[in-house]
Amino acid sequence: MTAKKALITGITGQDGSYLAELLIEKGYEVHGIVRRVAIEQPEVRMWRIRHLLDKLIIHSASMESYASIFNIISDVRPDECYHLAAQSFVSYSFEDEFSTISTNLNGTHYVLSAIKRQSAHSKVYFAASSEMFGNALESPQNENTAFKPRSPYGISKMAGYELTRNYREAYNMFALSGILFNHESPRRGGEFVTRKITSTVAKIKLGMADKIRLGNVDALRDWGHAKDYVEAMWMMLQNDEPQDFVIATGQPHSVKDFLSVAFQYVGLDYKDYLVIDENLFRPSEINVLKGDASKAREKIGWEPKIFFEELVCEMVDADMARLSSMANRNCRSFEHPDQS
Repeated sequence: MTAKKALITGITGQDGSYLAELLIEKGYEVHGIVRRVAIEQPEVRMWRIRHLLDKLIIHSASMESYASIFNIISDVRPDECYHLAAQSFVSYSFEDEFSTISTNLNGTHYVLSAIKRQSAHSKVYFAASSEMFGNALESPQNENTAFKPRSPYGISKMAGYELTRNYREAYNMFALSGILFNHESPRRGGEFVTRKITSTVAKIKLGMADKIRLGNVDALRDWGHAKDYVEAMWMMLQNDEPQDFVIATGQPHSVKDFLSVAFQYVGLDYKDYLVIDENLFRPSEINVLKGDASKAREKIGWEPKIFFEELVCEMVDADMARLSSMANRNCRSFEHPDQS
């Protein structure tokens, strides 16, 4: 029996790496799209998937080039396409809103158009985001909640969501969106607040730092584990019909809660180390995000397996191990940019 083919954009990211592992385990032939710079600097750019490289088929392309996306999809003709690539750091989207909206929306449009023209049988997953809800009028948020995005990133994802819906309805494509709430792991980039917390906690415990600087620590987020959430992506594409799904734990926690668990885990009190920096507040903040994944439970049988405290402790353990190993090798000055 011929193996199913999957194409993942954004395969070098947190979600892409876990999804690639999952699909390989399930016997897929897995193709990934990366920027050329990643191929030229694999140790820095592909550290999340370097243990999988002998099992992957890697293609070089830019998500800003329709021709390159078109050619890859024409050559691969995947059974399933997971479009994860995006500028996904919300705070940065305020600094460069033009490239965030352009890259995120155009990349999605290019993938959908190329699939429609060259591989119409493909099932398409679009990585939407809870940031689309913004300061929603209801909580928890589900598939019927109105969107009120509060960032250029959220706006770009809402546009991609609507574009995906339009391709599904106008062209009868199997195209859907996963509205994923915050999901983390030891593979999270160092610019995200969760990874900033766990890596700084490890540094403080090891005597490599003495303070942690954060913005709004009262913001509430619904945090899950990326491993659980990529399984939901796959389950959505195995459904009989294309439907959009909210994926969340339904258990919101504040940034302060995240801090508290991380510091307590290493025997410290975050209040002794926290510095509030007003420069780190977003221009427009979202106060509470809490998801209702009832539809996913009922329709595709998805439920989270890893919850908040276990997630935080796993991330702290990973950063402690990484930094301890670096210290033992006397190479504290070298860190991958994505792992700082």
